[in-house]
Amino acid sequence: MSFHLHQIAGKNAEKTKAHNRRVVLGYLRGQPAGRAEIAKASGLSTQTVSNLMAELVTEGLVVPTGRRRAARGQPPVVYAFNPSGAAVLGFEVRPDTLTMVLTDLGGTALVTRQIPLAQTDPAHVLGQMAMLAQAHMPHMPVLGAGLVIPGPFGVDGLSGVGPTALPDWDPAQIPLQAEAALGLPVHFDKDATAAALAEGMAGAASGLSSYAFLYFGTGLGLGVVAQGQPIRGAFGNAGEVGHIIVHPGGLICECGNAGCLEQYASRLSVQRHLIAMGALPPDGTGLDAALVQLLANQNQDLMVWVDTAAEALSRAIGLLENLFDPQCTVLGGALPDALIDLLIARLSLPPGSVARHSGRRNPRVLRGTSGTLTAAFGAAALVIHDTVTPRLDARAPDIAATESPPCP
Repeated sequence: MSFHLHQIAGKNAEKTKAHNRRVVLGYLRGQPAGRAEIAKASGLSTQTVSNLMAELVTEGLVVPTGRRRAARGQPPVVYAFNPSGAAVLGFEVRPDTLTMVLTDLGGTALVTRQIPLAQTDPAHVLGQMAMLAQAHMPHMPVLGAGLVIPGPFGVDGLSGVGPTALPDWDPAQIPLQAEAALGLPVHFDKDATAAALAEGMAGAASGLSSYAFLYFGTGLGLGVVAQGQPIRGAFGNAGEVGHIIVHPGGLICECGNAGCLEQYASRLSVQRHLIAMGALPPDGTGLDAALVQLLANQNQDLMVWVDTAAEALSRAIGLLENLFDPQCTVLGGALPDALIDLLIARLSLPPGSVARHSGRRNPRVLRGTSGTLTAAFGAAALVIHDTVTPRLDARAPDIAATESPPCP
């Protein structure tokens, strides 16, 4: 993810020390530098940078790499970000699966594990998370854990409804319960928002500052990153693209609407379609293996779903382009790469879009590169993002909030 130092400068007040650490680490993540260079670029005093650098070197997050030639005087020591200085955990909970990844601070996977979930009540799942974490705890320091689940949070008529939801997962309680279970700070968010961060950190959106990510979980979610920061909304529910209506009067959705995008383009929708066609057993088991085999055989039942899904996605992507003006829209998640490639190839994107301009350098749509583990990597990316990316408010958003003051 690109880092815009000129947009978010450091501050020398002690109360903003955490912010200043992010400024320094974010700058060094882009390129090695000396203390004077960082001070000049960030607006921090040289003494503040020196104090922070000593602390970060002691913690192993920054390492000296030698001295740089200077025209006069003592050559300055050059420092570099050390992705191997610490690790982070990432957990994705879906209605049928728990995924864990352990990565370094560069987002490189050290361990990946995925287990089926026979029950999804928080106590059981948090216990499984603690067991996985304990079994794979590394020798290096672990800065924290990310935990992501499907959204939306606390919305009457959407949350806890249907096969894409996790009933009883209260966003006001889960982060504290997870911290108690893991013994680590926990960052909690929607799966699609986190998946977007993962693709920006070390995926198809690497180097982009503003992009949209359509995440195929059980349903369909959206993460939007604007100028390097994820858009979360008032309650963490920005991006519920699965419940925008693309076919008025169409298929009935569990949310109560008719014609929601999720009913036409999602893992759940392809599963239902293949069950109806007799290509899957009634309980929907074996979907992943079936998709791979049906794709290899160019199965016509699957191709019918692809064409229907591509039509619905084309409408949605055109809408997203005009709403958010992304550099690119990325598709990824819990569908086979080959199936996502086929969906992209069958898109018929609307010509009336702000995405059509002469200065475009990226394709309008790309496939993500993190595969089925995208959201779990995204959960880890939440911790990395908080460690190295400055925020103007110097405070994480409160996505567990349940109320807000009335609008004036």
